[in-house]
Amino acid sequence: MAHCVVPEAEEILDKEYAVLDKGFVRLVDYYGGDQRIVQSARVSYGAGTKSVSQDGALIDYLLRHQHTSPFEQVVMTFHLKMPIFVARQWVRHRTGRMNEVSGRYSIMKDEFYVPEPEKVAPQSKDNKQGRDDEAFDRKTSEKIISQMEASQKEAYENYSRLIDSGLAREIARINLPLSLYTEFYWEMDLHNLFHFLKLRLDSHAQYEIRVYAQVILEMCRKVAPMATESFVNHMNDGVTFSGEEMAALRAVLDGKENPLEGKKKERFEEKIRSGIQL
Repeated sequence: MAHCVVPEAEEILDKEYAVLDKGFVRLVDYYGGDQRIVQSARVSYGAGTKSVSQDGALIDYLLRHQHTSPFEQVVMTFHLKMPIFVARQWVRHRTGRMNEVSGRYSIMKDEFYVPEPEKVAPQSKDNKQGRDDEAFDRKTSEKIISQMEASQKEAYENYSRLIDSGLAREIARINLPLSLYTEFYWEMDLHNLFHFLKLRLDSHAQYEIRVYAQVILEMCRKVAPMATESFVNHMNDGVTFSGEEMAALRAVLDGKENPLEGKKKERFEEKIRSGIQL
């Protein structure tokens, strides 16, 4: 089986794509692409034995029916720079391999995330873990940002003084805030990367991690365009229903009353709304 080279992926290797105010995503390396997926699925067939349309149909079939192992043959390695609070959400995806800059060995840079005024919003009234869709007025947002910047400046000045006093770096770093930027290398196979994207592209995910996921999605399009298109169609933009929900859907389509009640009914109706919006 020949080494898989994807010209579109080669064009973006090592290029930094800016995210947030000081962050970036960089595709360091990749292994495989759409051809690796179909070769893995067919095993005994070489490249070029099927048409592009047949390859696309096979990839679509594999993803729709959750035959995931061929997608694990494609691996991507990223260099990422992001605020620590985003990185802590990132590492919840435990199937990735990660190596992060260490504050025990390095002096941390004076780089902190500051949100744009239109992203500074009050706590959502119906989402316990997120912000409201509507931001504060400009004057209030700018006042909040100034307070955040002042706290960040003070924290880094204290950190620098502790370092200059001879305190061990591993101790001096402990009062630095979550808005501090960190960097790491992150490797993941395409099957698990699609799972990551499904969760982190969702509108309920925090804005600051969604923007990184959007950049990675576009990089996936370069490495494995047919697989990524299938992911977007079936996993990201698709809506799935449980057995109970399918029964409710059939009842509604037949003009009958929705048999679901309470939270089950709310979840079902939300899925219907999201499907229509898509």
